[in-house]
Amino acid sequence: MTDERSAADVFGLLADETRVEILRAVAVAQYELAGVGSGPAELAFSEIYEHVPVENTSKLSYHLGELVGTYLRKGDDGYSLSHAGERIVRFILSGNYERPASVGPEPVAGVCVFCGAEALEASLDHQFFRVDCTACETQVAGHPVTPAQVRRRDADDLVRSVTLRSAEDYRQIRRGLCPECGGDLSTEVVHLPGSPLPDADPFLAKSDCAACLREYNSPLTYSVAYHPASIAFHWDRGVDVTTKAVWEFHEHVREGRWTSERVADDPPAYEAVLRRGDDAVRLRLDSSATVTRTERVRRESGDLPRS
Repeated sequence: MTDERSAADVFGLLADETRVEILRAVAVAQYELAGVGSGPAELAFSEIYEHVPVENTSKLSYHLGELVGTYLRKGDDGYSLSHAGERIVRFILSGNYERPASVGPEPVAGVCVFCGAEALEASLDHQFFRVDCTACETQVAGHPVTPAQVRRRDADDLVRSVTLRSAEDYRQIRRGLCPECGGDLSTEVVHLPGSPLPDADPFLAKSDCAACLREYNSPLTYSVAYHPASIAFHWDRGVDVTTKAVWEFHEHVREGRWTSERVADDPPAYEAVLRRGDDAVRLRLDSSATVTRTERVRRESGDLPRS
């Protein structure tokens, strides 16, 4: 039978500092005891008692009993962290409940997707990394960051960190996996009349997670930029697209090198074309923004429209 405790009850278990110390002690002790490839170690009651500043064994036994089933698992050899315990204790150990130091604004390379100006600045705003165009005063990119991600990184290092994480997020989104919670994403291709996006790519890939309610939106061409066919195509031409920030894609759309169009109505189908020099990779997508076919084309063959 499923335990129907509310979220308030679950988080209320951590209102006692001793229980937080127990979880922290289990994580630290597991780190110190576990061998390479051995998996998380189970800690005996006596081992936990050595690591937690609690008055007596009766009190420790009571707190362990409260944590088991939600944040701890009890096995034959002792206690270990559950999934919820893993998530919350890593959050605690990393200090991700803290407020990160301010960063920026710092200039970054790239152009504004809306006005085309080379006037982009990166900064932190309420624990969100954002890139703004100072020419048209519009946000052109954003990504959540953690205090641990910001800590001990200067502006350049933070930009590189966000670039790598956003590329990984895009790849997970393309596979229908929510980067935030691991839940399933539902994705649709939408056309927004009057959108400020360039005419070269007027479609959005809109993904929603029913589990945690996170939304992910991107121009259709960006949604396929990290597809294996795109990665290989660009790699063969000396470009590692996985190291490129999303805002570095803006110039391709602004200059008409990356384009998308609807190519069928029943069922709906779309085509994104990513050009590099005289060559291009063409990707066919269905109404859920899933790539169904790819091909490389050469401009001299006459198959590739000029931009």
